[in-house]
Amino acid sequence: MAILIDTNILLRLLQPHHPHCQIAERAIDALRARNEILNIVSQNIIELWAVVTRPVVHNGLGLTVEEATKELEQIKRLWVLVPDLPLFEEWEHLVKTYRVSGKNTHDARLVAAMHVHGISSILTFNRTDFDRYTGITVIDPMALS
Repeated sequence: MAILIDTNILLRLLQPHHPHCQIAERAIDALRARNEILNIVSQNIIELWAVVTRPVVHNGLGLTVEEATKELEQIKRLWVLVPDLPLFEEWEHLVKTYRVSGKNTHDARLVAAMHVHGISSILTFNRTDFDRYTGITVIDPMALS
């Protein structure tokens, strides 16, 4: 089964001292042991870049562009980066249908990518961000660890 990895999972894997890091690692190990196909999309990379390069005082990781570039290259080697197909029409349909606004519009783009690529599940710490969408399965990493 193809599973999309939410950006919050990727971020926790980059933070070894975060309480969710080991949970994320165990969840990924469990999914890989089941031979699941673990995917990311460009939206994950864009969101990740924004957080890792943001100063720590602004809830970021404070990495330099060079450090972020190294992390990005490693991420692209570890995960299946599905191509950026046209997603706008699906995203627009989702935000109108589910009345999505504000910050959650980023999650709607992840769901649009899932629909376009035939990915039915997402691994995320933020279950409630995706509960509104029908036709996808939300996997809580705590349930796998």
